[in-house]
Amino acid sequence: MTSTLEIPVMTPPPTPPIPVPSRLGQSPVKPRTEANYAIVVKDFSFHFGARQILDGLSFEVPRRAVTAIIGPSGCGKSTFLRSINRLNDLTPGSVYAGEVLVDGTSVFAPATDLVALRQRVGMVFQRPNPFPKSIFDNVAYGPVLNALVPKRDLPDLVERCLRAAALWDEVKDRLEDSALGLSGGQQQRLCIARALGNQPEVLLMDEPCSALDPIATQKVEELIFELKQNYTIVIVTHNMQQAARVSDCTGFFDRGILMEFGDTQQIFTAPKQERTEAYITGRFG
Repeated sequence: MTSTLEIPVMTPPPTPPIPVPSRLGQSPVKPRTEANYAIVVKDFSFHFGARQILDGLSFEVPRRAVTAIIGPSGCGKSTFLRSINRLNDLTPGSVYAGEVLVDGTSVFAPATDLVALRQRVGMVFQRPNPFPKSIFDNVAYGPVLNALVPKRDLPDLVERCLRAAALWDEVKDRLEDSALGLSGGQQQRLCIARALGNQPEVLLMDEPCSALDPIATQKVEELIFELKQNYTIVIVTHNMQQAARVSDCTGFFDRGILMEFGDTQQIFTAPKQERTEAYITGRFG
């Protein structure tokens, strides 16, 4: 009798999910209804002269949550962020198309008051940029300029903003000292407190931790997590671990196009687009 050697068929193991760093905390994303959107983007495009930077963006930013915008350098992340409060208007040759709505009102409407818009939509930049003034005057600058509170209420407002920025205990005994004497991480938290002084509804953050050391970065990330209880936050970051830790929703930009937008957990563990997965796993960027 002739026996036949049977060779077992090997089944390849399932592809493991993309690892997601542990997050500081995860609050459930609210049901997607119009009332829960702080910012609605509708077929938005942007040009600098003849050069197109953004093309046909459409998505919604949930209220009182953190939305991360990720993507390779030059993909239009910061340009989009600066479009929300129209800081791009300061650059000649800026051309918009489509709509960006904040609380249902177009930021490009002819009657838009840019001072009021930038009060409602605060911004924190990549590098700390405190004014060459005292710590107190940095936070009080916006409220005084915009006459938001009576002068007698300024100390209380400054304290509230510094507490909200997790900085009060570190500076309460030197409020009249120059803000330029603070460490880099403290300066960035002071800039956040300064933005909060204008009593915004939305807070934009453009790579807020890129110039900070790991300890200062952790403090800012913890602060972001706390602030989302009261503010809508949109953060641009190159740091995938940071986006996974602090955000509720994530949008992936590539070459000026929104490739994918969704809950952060879904984007990082089961992206729908191959291009998204390639970026998150470091195959390009």
